[in-house]
Amino acid sequence: MSDSRPEDEAAIQAVMADSYKAWSAGDADGMVANYTEDATAIMPGALRASRDVIRESMALAFAGPLKDTSTYNKQLSIRFLGRDAAIVVSESGILFGSQTEVPDAAKVNNTWVLEKRDGQWLIAAYHNSPTQAPQ
Repeated sequence: MSDSRPEDEAAIQAVMADSYKAWSAGDADGMVANYTEDATAIMPGALRASRDVIRESMALAFAGPLKDTSTYNKQLSIRFLGRDAAIVVSESGILFGSQTEVPDAAKVNNTWVLEKRDGQWLIAAYHNSPTQAPQ
């Protein structure tokens, strides 16, 4: 039996799109607006253990090394875990300056865990890892 859930898939994709748009605007508050309060973000060398910590680190990044950046994002899959949880796997990368493509060596694979709370999909966890092993 297929677990076809087009409405939930569309809602999840909207959450992701809102986060990407906020990144492009350099808006740390908007980027975490659809994160749970206890969300976690794990990236190489960093654990951010709450929505507030994620927001603070992104605000600093948007004021510094990530100022005027955008992102490339490609959803690879959505898998539902029961009625109120989903895993999204995607490929992404940061676009600096006038870049229109992310070099393969700079791309990352992402795992997003989303939870449906009070009818709204929220990001509960994020993790990324380089798509290519370091040389």
